[in-house]
Amino acid sequence: MTRIRLVASDLDGTLLRSDRTVSPRTARAMAAARDAGIEVVWATARARHSVDSLARSCGFRGEAICANGAVTLDLADGTPEITGTVSIEVAEALAAMERVRTLVPGVVFANVGPTTFVAEPEYAALCDYADHHRTLDEMILEERLPRTGEQMVKIVARHPEMPSHELYRLAVAAGVDGVELTHSGAPYVEMAATGVSKASALARLCAARDVAVDEVAVIGDAVNDIPMLMWAGTALCPENAIPEVRALAHRVLPSNDEDGVAQYLEELAA
Repeated sequence: MTRIRLVASDLDGTLLRSDRTVSPRTARAMAAARDAGIEVVWATARARHSVDSLARSCGFRGEAICANGAVTLDLADGTPEITGTVSIEVAEALAAMERVRTLVPGVVFANVGPTTFVAEPEYAALCDYADHHRTLDEMILEERLPRTGEQMVKIVARHPEMPSHELYRLAVAAGVDGVELTHSGAPYVEMAATGVSKASALARLCAARDVAVDEVAVIGDAVNDIPMLMWAGTALCPENAIPEVRALAHRVLPSNDEDGVAQYLEELAA
């Protein structure tokens, strides 16, 4: 059996418990895996500031793939150093937003940069803190997007009445050129530059480390995890994963609230 050298795990719904915390057991398991020579990588839709906060809470000092692959971070020294970004061109962003707004009138948007969050006022009005881990004061409000300034790595779209999973299915079925559509289970649809995914970022990271695909295990629970589950040599998911993800998994772990990721890391490090 090929030895697993790198484990990439989604956060929300996978490594994190439902209260969005890293359990003490998971923190210990990640440290033990590192000591055993197994690299743990976080792969998430979250932004830099949110990942930084989580890493500080549990002492994580590895690499993080953020914004569904559009941003990579190095947390080795305890600070979130941005090591790579893939941005969306302004013309493509404008076309994508117009396409989605035409498909579903009433859709509102925000543009996410490596460090900034620029939202239409109507988008911000729909947000709870947990949606983007930002207060209203931490958002830049603009009537017209995109805003000039920091590059854009992700577009988020939501509707005041249509559930996000329905908006995602409709947009995928109709087609939106110039962007990569995905959904993380959050109350919004996400768009990155064409070709960007957790899988594309993970492939670059592994190539730089000379880690073969069959030496990689990935764990995820949602639509935005599917590309990396299909790419890696070993695909796993927690018991609470959506059916499309469970169908791809070589193994189903205990749920996120039962520390399924920790249990798998403990097995590898034993």
